[in-house]
Amino acid sequence: MNILAIGAHFDDIELGCGGTIARHVKKGDKVIAFVASTSGYTGYNQQEIRNSEVARWEGEAAMAILGATLVHGSFPTFSIEFCEALNVEIVKLVEEHAIELVYTHWTGDIHHDHQAVARASLHSCRHVPRMLMYRSNWYHSDKDFRGNFYVDISEYWELKSKAIEAHATEVSRTCGTWINFFHNEAVNAGQRIGVTYAEVFEMVKWLE
Repeated sequence: MNILAIGAHFDDIELGCGGTIARHVKKGDKVIAFVASTSGYTGYNQQEIRNSEVARWEGEAAMAILGATLVHGSFPTFSIEFCEALNVEIVKLVEEHAIELVYTHWTGDIHHDHQAVARASLHSCRHVPRMLMYRSNWYHSDKDFRGNFYVDISEYWELKSKAIEAHATEVSRTCGTWINFFHNEAVNAGQRIGVTYAEVFEMVKWLE
């Protein structure tokens, strides 16, 4: 199966569906990971918080751990829009790789970039027969995430964790809170379906 995982920033895919990506690769599926932004950004005082070049290096290391092929865009962090330029990037990948399944951001995510990428995914992947949406943060939204599709990642949690850890600058900046949070999420999702670890998605469509 040919799979496209779409994220706004380096680390979104790893956080939201890293275990599932590793599982696909282990099964022999081809996984393309598209990261839309350069992922570097500064604070309100213009002091650099994340360096784009370092973010890309860390993203490449993370995807090497998961076994996915990384394709990165050049959209500026915090300024991604649902626009034709983004649609074209995604459509090109869908057509060139004959994509059959897409993982992307949840449309209810409050992060501006995540929302834009989610909307572009819905539009650009409208002919792809299967699509699942993931969450890659813990922030509240005015919408409910309908986690209705589970993937057992019990054998792949360690790869997911190592891929997240590959983003060393972000792990250091956040004092490891992202890993702890998503570990707990994986445990809780696993308990709901009777396995050790799971990732949960909101299903947009699934054609058998």
